[in-house]
Amino acid sequence: MTSEEQKPSDYTEGEIEVRTLAVERLTFFADAVVAIAITLLALDLPVPHGETNAQIWHDVLAHRDEYLAFAISFLVISAHWRGHHAVFRYVTYLDGRLATFTMGWLFFQVVTPFATRVITGDGAFQFRFIFYVLVQIGAFLLFSLMVREIEVRHLYRRDIPQHLFRHTYIRELGMAIGFLLSIPVAFFTAWAYAVWAAGPLAVNAYRRRRGRLPFDD
Repeated sequence: MTSEEQKPSDYTEGEIEVRTLAVERLTFFADAVVAIAITLLALDLPVPHGETNAQIWHDVLAHRDEYLAFAISFLVISAHWRGHHAVFRYVTYLDGRLATFTMGWLFFQVVTPFATRVITGDGAFQFRFIFYVLVQIGAFLLFSLMVREIEVRHLYRRDIPQHLFRHTYIRELGMAIGFLLSIPVAFFTAWAYAVWAAGPLAVNAYRRRRGRLPFDD
């Protein structure tokens, strides 16, 4: 049995310590990358100009799309991070596939600021919009693979909430569906991103029916 095929119950005490430390390092690294991604969102925000209050307000309104895109992307990245935090606080072991999936997930977090600049560009709105959506779908897919690896390989603490994995899959699926549904809407209106709220609303409705979800903490 290779180290990649082992489960935590097969590890020696030394291996457990090493893999636990690896999880902590990976989690800290992920937090830092997400923080950088959020910071990058603000770097390209246009600074309003004007010699009077009226001129400044006029300039702010002229760049309202950029400011709105920043706010939306901030919420999107925050939602990704909250899901990551809800799961990884119970992860105690790390294997190669989990590390690989995590790096892929972080790739999409770092690409999100670029996708935000793309979606606020001029012309070809549908292409720009779909590109942004595909970036988020990629993040949801990679995170689902991460969670699946944690569940199947038993890389978690014994006190993990019973329904954490099921709730997380539902959350990721609900968010992904909200983004997917917005694609056809984008061919009719530039306000298609409003459909993205459908995912969180569906998850909240599920929460009210089933009780409080683990990632509400």
